[in-house]
Amino acid sequence: MPNTTRNDADESAAMTLPIEARLEAIREALHGHSSAMLVAEPGAGKTTRVPLALLDAEWCRGQRLLLLEPRRVAARLAAARMAETLSEPVGQTVGVRMRGESRVSERTRLEVVTQGVLTRMLQEDPLLEGIAGIIFDEFHERSLDADLGLALALDAQTVRDDLRLLVMSATLDVEALTAALGAGTPVIDCPGRQHPVVTRYRPPGARLEAERHQAAVVEEALASEGGDILVILPGVGEIRRLGRRLAERLSSSVVIHELHGRMPLAAQRQALMPDAEGRRRVVLATAIAESSVTVDGVRQVIDAGRERLPVHQVRTGLTRLETRRVNRASADQRRGRAGRQAPGVCYRLWSEEQPLAADREPEIRQSDLMPLAFELARWGITDPAALTWVTPPAPAALAAGRAGLVRLGVLDDAHRLTRFGNGCTRWPVHPRMAVMLERAGQLEASALACGLVALLEGSDGDDERDLAEALQRRFASPGDHRRWRRDAERLATIARVRLETPDMAALGELLALAWPERIAQCIEPGRFRLASGGRARLPETHPLAHAPLLVAAELDGERGGGRIFRAAKLSVAGLESLYPEARQWRDHLEWSDARGELVGERRRGLGAVVLERGPLHDKPPEAVRRALLEALARRGDLSFGDEAEQLRGRVALLRRHLGDAWPDWSDETLLATLDTWLGPYLDGIKRLDEVARLPFERILLDRLDWSLRVRLDELAPSRLEVPSGSRIRLDYRGETPVLAVKLQEVFGWQQTPRLVEGRVAPRLHLLSPARRPLQVTEDLASFWANGYPEVRKEMRGRYPKHPWPEDPLTSPATARTKRRG
Repeated sequence: MPNTTRNDADESAAMTLPIEARLEAIREALHGHSSAMLVAEPGAGKTTRVPLALLDAEWCRGQRLLLLEPRRVAARLAAARMAETLSEPVGQTVGVRMRGESRVSERTRLEVVTQGVLTRMLQEDPLLEGIAGIIFDEFHERSLDADLGLALALDAQTVRDDLRLLVMSATLDVEALTAALGAGTPVIDCPGRQHPVVTRYRPPGARLEAERHQAAVVEEALASEGGDILVILPGVGEIRRLGRRLAERLSSSVVIHELHGRMPLAAQRQALMPDAEGRRRVVLATAIAESSVTVDGVRQVIDAGRERLPVHQVRTGLTRLETRRVNRASADQRRGRAGRQAPGVCYRLWSEEQPLAADREPEIRQSDLMPLAFELARWGITDPAALTWVTPPAPAALAAGRAGLVRLGVLDDAHRLTRFGNGCTRWPVHPRMAVMLERAGQLEASALACGLVALLEGSDGDDERDLAEALQRRFASPGDHRRWRRDAERLATIARVRLETPDMAALGELLALAWPERIAQCIEPGRFRLASGGRARLPETHPLAHAPLLVAAELDGERGGGRIFRAAKLSVAGLESLYPEARQWRDHLEWSDARGELVGERRRGLGAVVLERGPLHDKPPEAVRRALLEALARRGDLSFGDEAEQLRGRVALLRRHLGDAWPDWSDETLLATLDTWLGPYLDGIKRLDEVARLPFERILLDRLDWSLRVRLDELAPSRLEVPSGSRIRLDYRGETPVLAVKLQEVFGWQQTPRLVEGRVAPRLHLLSPARRPLQVTEDLASFWANGYPEVRKEMRGRYPKHPWPEDPLTSPATARTKRRG
């Protein structure tokens, strides 16, 4: 294969990029509007051509532009390509800025930044003086940082109406973005420079090991087509397993590369370029290769059809990595990689009939929202509704994030920054890490904290379980861990300490400062109880498997107990010095499923970590109430009963169609706020079966604003009057309300009735006289015209006592038989 570089290809084809024909429209849109959207298909050239074209716009002269990229490697590549277009090095007209790296100068007019950098820039300068506009690239990925950055930028626009915003991607939710950016926001569409791509489906056979199937398709692709091959897999583990199998089976004329975020940047760049010796390449990549990045020479894509996403669990406070089927928008992006530079082939490792969700769920709906809560407090926002969101944060997840910051002393009860919290804002890290760094001086362990945070937030060393050993190795040989050294030195500069080899004695205490709820007590070898009440585990052969106390720095949220990946020992004295409340005796009650009653004792410790026990002779009412709430939250099932479930379904329907004025009564939110809405009704109750008998429907109705309560029956009635005069109950337990009614009772109804101001048609289950479904429809007019004649022909002989008229639209509706009618 010829060794042509990507930049040579760009130079020869720059003027033929599809985006060239849209540049003037983009300039005009932003001349007359503060915001615009660009929907540009893969290969259009939007990332490198649009920002440079806007530098000459009248509204941009003398100022800078920011281009946001979702990943570091994409930011570097975009900056390098644009700088080369100008025959300049990065750092002159085009610069790049990300955490731990800044190549900008006084001459820089276009800064390519990663998404978290924008939030920090806005927090430090809310008006973004000198910035003419912000370009959000690949917004379809819907990262938490991108959503927050857009919300803050829109807020800044209320003061700076000259600040331009451009949102770009190959796939955008134009309706949702229009609601956020404002009606009348221009939308520019641009086709891509996409060569034809043939799609071939290769689902795995029954019981066929994934790597064997993937390797077989790689070999098929090598034998049948030319060019390099990009294999997109869910994670690093899958990449390495397939890599080992391919290394055993492929000849030396094929070179295998990995491409993922844990790799050094030099290795990432090498994976993106053609082989220097002209060999064919198989690039095994995570979703990093899905968009923004072009892998040169690729003519074939093999898509495993899976993606791995972190999903935060509000109830446990843990994050579980979930492997899910890829969504349709992402699958189309992956397919497009094969046609970027020439006609190609995409092998999909699933069946053609397999349904895919349309889009990826926004990160703001499934992430830990503690960082978001921290940034909102820094911005001075206590009510998130004060900002304009494409997707608003989930109330329960935001409440959990805020509660965590209150426990750490970062926020007060009104969700404002405390004095300590203000001190934490100087650290460009997760707020938990900021707490550790801010308090490390009290332990005389600032240098250790800087090295620890650099290790935990970095991408190298992910397989190292022994934190003390990993840190000692880095402090002893920092030249072997350049990225760690750079990040640690940056933090040490803020802390004003020298990065010298420290004593490791305070390691466990530092972790306990950041994660008090992850302090864990050994209950048997390798099994631990977390202070939060959850369970976690280590292999019994692990050096810490018998430690009386430890702190888990990294663990997942697997069902049945999280797996601990990194931890450090903690002494009782260390625990008590950090958290003096651990010395205090407290009354403790909890529900025992085995005994079917509340069991009480006096305890000394922190949360579920018990250092000492004693008998409890009385059961204070507040302790009883608290124990019942904790038992209900732990069970995760409130057993509302049918009436309350119907009410919840009605309100959920109205919230979906009419907005957030209607409350969120989802399981997740109600379980996270039990104390608020259920706590006041628990006086005198001592058993869970008594809780189950509470009038949940009335309790929830009492929480509904009166203005909404009076409209509830109008918008989503519990019963609907049908032409026979009967009032039939609607079933709201699913996404669509269901009206199950005998067919004869709806004679005369020409159209399906409508709910929610005419926005929703219930699904009609038209029943036989024996109350068995004859037809399910949301289009009654179509049923009368097309389905009813067949139903009449079949049913009139089976149920002769019931009317089956030829014209049901003019016949009287009835709930009775002919004889009684």
